[in-house]
Formats: sequence, structure tokens, C-alpha cells
Amino acid sequence: MKQRILRGIPAAPGISIGKAFLFDTKEMSQVVKRPILEEDIPSEVRRFKEALNKTRHELTKIKDKISREIGAEHGEIFSAHLLVLEDSMFIDEVITKVKKERLVVEYVFQDVLKKYVKAFSKIDDEYLRERISDINDVGRRIIKNLLGARQPSLGELKEQVVVIAYDLSPSHTASMHKRSVIAFATDIGGRTSHTAIMAKSLEIPAVVGLEEATLFIKNGEPVIVDGNKGIVIIYPTQETIKSYELQKKGFEEYERSLLGFRDLPSQTLDGHKVRIMANIELPEEIPSIIYHGAQGIGLYRTEYFYMNRTDLPKEDEQYEAYKVVAQKIAPLSVTIRTMDLGGDKFLSHLEVPHEMNPFLGWRAIRFCLARPDIFKVQLRAILRASVHGKLKMMYPMISGLEELKQANVILNEAKEELRKKGIPFDENIEVGAMIEIPSAAMTSDLLTKEADFFSIGTNDLIQYSIAVDRVNEKIAYLYEPTHPGVLRLIKSVIENGHKAGVWVGLCGEMAGEPELALILLGFGLDEFSMSSVTIPEVKRIIRATTLQQAKEIAEKALTLSTGKEIEEFARTKLKEILSNASDPKT
Repeated sequence: MKQRILRGIPAAPGISIGKAFLFDTKEMSQVVKRPILEEDIPSEVRRFKEALNKTRHELTKIKDKISREIGAEHGEIFSAHLLVLEDSMFIDEVITKVKKERLVVEYVFQDVLKKYVKAFSKIDDEYLRERISDINDVGRRIIKNLLGARQPSLGELKEQVVVIAYDLSPSHTASMHKRSVIAFATDIGGRTSHTAIMAKSLEIPAVVGLEEATLFIKNGEPVIVDGNKGIVIIYPTQETIKSYELQKKGFEEYERSLLGFRDLPSQTLDGHKVRIMANIELPEEIPSIIYHGAQGIGLYRTEYFYMNRTDLPKEDEQYEAYKVVAQKIAPLSVTIRTMDLGGDKFLSHLEVPHEMNPFLGWRAIRFCLARPDIFKVQLRAILRASVHGKLKMMYPMISGLEELKQANVILNEAKEELRKKGIPFDENIEVGAMIEIPSAAMTSDLLTKEADFFSIGTNDLIQYSIAVDRVNEKIAYLYEPTHPGVLRLIKSVIENGHKAGVWVGLCGEMAGEPELALILLGFGLDEFSMSSVTIPEVKRIIRATTLQQAKEIAEKALTLSTGKEIEEFARTKLKEILSNASDPKT
């Protein structure tokens, strides 16, 4: 076979070379259309109900295992799967069609399943479209139980493989082990998909958004996954394999060399200090961020508590989770972002109105202000946990001063409720605003009146400024962090914050991009927060330059006209500075 290169979206850095394991993609094709006799109908219906019960038992076991070994909040992922099995309309439709069309139940079930998936795929709501993964996951299990086949588990693999899949559901990734899965690639997904997040957490190379990987890649065939460039090579030549083996060795040696910077101060050659923090979603990521030299947690995303479950998280449940993180990272600080629900992250059991543009709709702080009953539960939990470490908190998607004032009013009410009950909390907890909307950036001078700090969320700021959906792989090329408009907004936020004595951090993916570190440093950014694996490299860059050099580079960048020019200029300056840098010193 001729070598072929598939291009997708880089999800996690690194290079892996191994045998392809085509995961969970062919079981639907095993179903054949076969007629049945009238007297066979009861047995077909009985077989269907038995398959439903078996699937329910399997998922319950997985949920209990994950809850027991990792935590109850993680097990709740599978509540959404179990709900599919209780959909009476769906089940009744299958049984009715079996009786009417007199066909084997697996064929009828697959036909009904396809209809539901097609209907969901047309819904203009990212969160509901993502439920297709839940439906497919349950559907595959039911069909395998109907056919007598067993659902494979990535945790049962006996050899190291590169997993190739259309998508990876939560139940699949939950069983994935780094020792057997050396990389993976999927047809769908963006940089913020759960597969990309899992890859970074496992620190294995991954490429997503390949669109047709499962059509061209065969089981057992050699494959190369380049998570740095976002490409997958199938049927690689011996020359290509040798080339990538050298690249892989070089990358791993480079990664090891960077670890020499993890415990060193993040300061410039002329003594200017900045904070290098980590972003996390789950408490299980704490060992990794400590290992990579984070100086604290600059962004703790809390949406996980609210998603893929059938109930709202209780105050005590949240308090215990925040308390654990505060204690594990102490004496370093943790900045908790209040729930950023909405857009593609809605509570499945709440009656949320369908919106044409969910990312511009009822989400984040807007949702919280409309539902103070839900919001206040989280605020009290954060406040209670603040006595167990150094906690800070910040509100997402603030668009102007009025919203920030309203949020602080609710926070003060939560504080007063705790005071009345005699429950202690940090009375001086720092409260910040995330700057993710252009209107917030342009009025950041006004926001300083109500905020102790700013955290620039560039993932959203970029998509709102340039009008590009950041999770859409088809227009990923338009997502440009170096766009002059974006850089000007960032610079103005930092300047406005500093004028008012408000420190400014940045917690988007942009914080961990080496080419941009010098520009952000030159703008005067106080805190960089990023994925833990990128921390040593950013530390190296900061320690290789002076603040004055960084300022000159930032000033020059702002005189350039396009994002591509700025990116190339920044890359060139970075190479110059690093070529003169010395090895890490203890």
C-alpha cells in the first residue's frame, strides 16, 4: 500500500509509532436484514428486553467501579447513558416495528437508532449534538448483546497500540491505560473535545478531527501519530519510519531536558518574576502539575460537577472536592472558575431553551445570575473550602460592570448566610473577572472597580473577536491567536488592570504557546496558566530573556499588520533568544 498522510487537529503533543487498533467501528455492519415468522415476534421482543437489561447491568457496573475508584462525580458520566435505556418512546418504537415489519430485532433497533442519531445531528445545539456519542455508545452495547458479542475494553489490550476510532466515548476513555494505548486518533472532535482533554491528561500523542481515518486505516497496519503537527501517516515507508523514530527520540530528549527548568524560578534574566500556573479539570491532574513545576492552579474548571448527571451537585459534594484540591496544592493557590455552563455545556435535565447561537446565549454568568439558587450553592461551597488553603474565585463571561456587580451581590449574600450559621471562610478571598468578551476587554478600566484581578480567557476572546467557532475543525485555520486585534485587546486589559493596581493573568491555550510567551511577557502579564506539560518550556523561555527584550518584541509585534507576520516574527525572535540561552542551573 502507498504511504498516505491524513491531516487533522493536534490534540496532544508527541510522536508515536505502532500498530493500528481500529476500535469499535464495525459492529454495526454485522447486522443483517432478516425476516421472521409471526410466531417469532414474542421471542424477538424478549431478546430485545434481555439485551436492554444486560446493557443496563454493564453500564451500572462501570458506573459503580468508576465511582468507587475515582469518585462519584466521575461515575455520573454514565447516568446519561443509563437514561437512554429508560426512553420508553424509543423502546416502544423498536417493538412496534418488529411486530409490524417482522424483521429481526437487531436490524430494527439499528434502523431506529440511525433515525435518532440523524435527528440529533441536525440540531443546532452543540451540547445536544454531543449526546450522539452517548446514544451511539449505548446502541453499540445493545447490538453487541443482541448478537452475543462482548463489548471490547481498551483496558484489556495486551500489547501497545495506536487506537483509531470515529470517536471515543466516556466509557471507553475511562478504561484507557497509558501502558497499552500509546496514541490515538479520531475522525471527529476539536481541541476542546473530551478526547483531546483525556490525551493531555494521559500525556499521550493524539490527533482529532481527521474526518476519514477509520475509512483508510486497517487493523494491525503500521501507523504514525504526530500530535505536534496534527497528522497521521498510514502505510509509512521504512524511510519515513526511520525519520520519525529520530524525531520521536529527539522530542523525548527535548522534553526530558525541559524538566530541568520545572523547579527553577520563573523570572527573567533581569529578575522580573511572573507566575506559571496550571489549568485543571479534575483533581487527579494535581500530581502531574506538581511534577511539571506549576506554581499553583490558575484555572480550576468546575463544569464537570454539573454535566452528564441527572441531579444537581449538592453543596457538601462541591465543598469536599474544592477542599481536596486546596489541601493537595497548599501552600500554593487555586483559582476556581464558577460554573461555565451553556454553549456546548448544558445540564441535560434542566429545561434549557433551544438557541440558534448557544455560544452567544444563556450561558456562564448569565445562567448564574438567572439561577441564583444554583449559583449560590457553588459560591457557598467555594467559600467554605477557602479555609483549607489559598483559594481565589472568578466569574466567566463577564460582559460589563453591571454583571460583575450583580455577581458580587449574590456572593455577599452567600457570605452573610455562612456568617449567620457560624461557618468560617476566608473573608479576604480574592474575586476576579474573566475577560473573554471584547466588551469586557474594552471596558476593563471600569471592571477594576469590582474585581481584585483579571484572568484573560483567550479561547473565547479569540473566537468572539474574530467570529470563529473554536470547536469547529472545518474552520480551525481561522482561529488566530496572533491576530493584531486580539493582541491589542490583551494589551489594553493588562494596562488597565495595572493602572488600577489589579493583577492580570491569562488562562487560555495561548498562555502555553512558546511563540507568544515573549509577547505576553512584554505586555506585562503577571500570571500564565496552561496545561501542565507546557510549563517547563514556558519557564525556559522566560528565563532566557530580559523584560526589556520582551517589551521591545511586543512593541514591534504590534506594528505588524497580520497574524501570520506576527507569528513568524515571534518565532524568529524566540529562536534567536533560545540559541543564546544557557542550560538550566540549579
